[in-house]
Amino acid sequence: VAAKLAEREERHRRAGQSRYLVEPNVKDGKGGLRDLHTLYWIAKYVYRVKEREELIEHGVYDRREYTRFRRCGDFLWAVRCHMHFVTGRAEERLSFDIQREIAVRLGYTEHPGQRDVERFMKHYFLVAKDVGDLTAILCAELEDSQAKAMPALGRVMAKFRPRRRRHLTDSDDFIVDYNRINVADPDVFARDPVNLIRVFALAQKYNLAFHPDALRLATRSLKLIDEPLRENEEANRLFLEILTSKNAPETVLRRMNETGVLGHFVSAFGRIVAMMQFNMYHHYTVDEHLIRAVGHVAAIERGDHKDTNPLTSDIVKRIQSRNVLYCAILLHDVAKGLPGDHSDVGAEIARSLCPRLGLSVEDTGSVAWLVKNHLVMSDTAQKRDISDPRTVTDFAEIVATPERLRLLLVLTVADIRAVGPGVWNGWKGQLLRELYGATEAIFRGGRGSDSAAALKRYHENRAYDARVRVAKADPASEAWADAMEDAYFTAFSEAEVLAHAALSRRAGNGAAAEGRVRADRDAAEVVVAATDRQRLFVDLAAAIVGAGANVVGARVFTSNFGQALDVFYLQDAAGQPYGADNARSLSRLIESLEAAARGEAAQKEPRRPIDLGRAAAFSIEPAVMLDNDASETSTVVEASGRDRPGLLAALAKTIADAGLSILSAHIDGYGERAVDAFYVTGPNGKKLEDARKGNALKTALLAVLNEADQEDGRRANLQRARASVAR
Repeated sequence: VAAKLAEREERHRRAGQSRYLVEPNVKDGKGGLRDLHTLYWIAKYVYRVKEREELIEHGVYDRREYTRFRRCGDFLWAVRCHMHFVTGRAEERLSFDIQREIAVRLGYTEHPGQRDVERFMKHYFLVAKDVGDLTAILCAELEDSQAKAMPALGRVMAKFRPRRRRHLTDSDDFIVDYNRINVADPDVFARDPVNLIRVFALAQKYNLAFHPDALRLATRSLKLIDEPLRENEEANRLFLEILTSKNAPETVLRRMNETGVLGHFVSAFGRIVAMMQFNMYHHYTVDEHLIRAVGHVAAIERGDHKDTNPLTSDIVKRIQSRNVLYCAILLHDVAKGLPGDHSDVGAEIARSLCPRLGLSVEDTGSVAWLVKNHLVMSDTAQKRDISDPRTVTDFAEIVATPERLRLLLVLTVADIRAVGPGVWNGWKGQLLRELYGATEAIFRGGRGSDSAAALKRYHENRAYDARVRVAKADPASEAWADAMEDAYFTAFSEAEVLAHAALSRRAGNGAAAEGRVRADRDAAEVVVAATDRQRLFVDLAAAIVGAGANVVGARVFTSNFGQALDVFYLQDAAGQPYGADNARSLSRLIESLEAAARGEAAQKEPRRPIDLGRAAAFSIEPAVMLDNDASETSTVVEASGRDRPGLLAALAKTIADAGLSILSAHIDGYGERAVDAFYVTGPNGKKLEDARKGNALKTALLAVLNEADQEDGRRANLQRARASVAR
């Protein structure tokens, strides 16, 4: 038995520890079919039963729990069989490209706010949760009945045994059983339903693990969580204490969620339990994402991220209300799946719930504002030009106060980190730091109509200081620095400015490029200095695509002398800094960029095979938006559609073909979807305000975006045909 349980732990480690991964392994994953098999094999050995139903007679499961056991097995077998039928092979991972077809085969239909595949996957995750509950129940029974007869098993089942059973000093309803909290008697929850919240608060307070019997009884007592308990002042005080505790709030909230207590006590949270979002961006279900986000806020407070997030680790200490921060992070996605914008609907939920939790009117308003605007900072940082004064002043007007700016920064970092492994990187961190610094400058220097003037002073002061330092450090760079726009100096350090000036002198009337891996930004930084001309950016982007690199950010500056300075941040296909594991590839790219900048024949975009199997499962509606209000001097062109290699170069070429100049490009990705924003001007150096030309540009860009979908369709049809032949 001990060996089987150890084998189970190793299997979970290989398949992914969370049972809420959005592409689960149905056979070997946590909460999957093999877990049920292991339970039955262990029970069959220990209790000498031939049929599953005999476990009821031995008191392992009651009739309701046995029914869950049987239904879980039936469901998982049905899913696994259909996976084999669809793929024509022994496929065990429920990947995106087959989820919808299996949902249709099993009879799931679309409901308001949820697609058929999302309803199917929610059912899957609820079953996986049930399997976890059944595992805990069996382990508890084995421990009670076998610990004396099988000492080795007792050691496996009870890892926390330094002290024997004792009562808690501040509650007669709970005991400590070998460092695990347990109920003193079976009536503790019925006698006082507040105990359903108190048991978690006490476990957190005394750093206790949970006895399976206590969790089992809590799950069986969920009907006690009614409206009077939800409105109970003591219960809400305890819940807020759990949420904002500095002692492992993520762990305790996850236990509350697994028993069902969290979803019943906070009804809005209960609706998103086991809900998945059918996209390649989010790695976990919505409830797991929110709980992980709470954990990341706690980690920031502890200083765990001070090396990668020094600003956030400092800012969190200056936040005035921890209650606001933790309530907002728990609720920011709680309205997912409801009709309407989830940010607006979530804000209304926050306004209703927070007073119940004991928050003041002011704090409730702050939580609602954060939920409503929880995407604003990441969208602004990643999709807009932070060096453009209008970007920062518009953002500052939305934020309005320094405290909201601090709260929003911490919430944004925690939210991105909780999406999944590899989503957060140094590049996003740098963008957020730049936006925070520029916005904070506005709050220091002005309010309301003074914000633009404050930002202007911020740019001017930094530019003046930088020019003085550059002239002192390298007199030969003084003229070059004087010719650069003020906004340039807010984006780069003095050392970087000096390096750019030297590169500019080396380029002369031709071109020069250099690159280096920036571990702090999780990207390679490539800088090109060249005489400015039409299509320069397009030629450089084409050379980058030809080298197999992905652009995650780009900035374009032009001096008064007519020399362009283009800065690109590049990653490889795996999301690592380009050239980090192969310095020669970065050197070859530098050579290609110098040739492209001189106007020599650029490499053609390679026709590399693209693995679109998973991405083809998603329906993505391309969209193009032209905005003349987001910048004082430029038109912002935002193109959104299915991501693919070479998309940036194709969009940039289309913009250049329309006679427009690209001042900066901002690239963002959300799994299968790309959002590329370009700041452009016409031949006269002004915004694109001709409606006819604007509509023509939209049509041309949509054609580029639709080309990716057509390619996906052809590949998906080919894959289905091959699978059909295999079957």
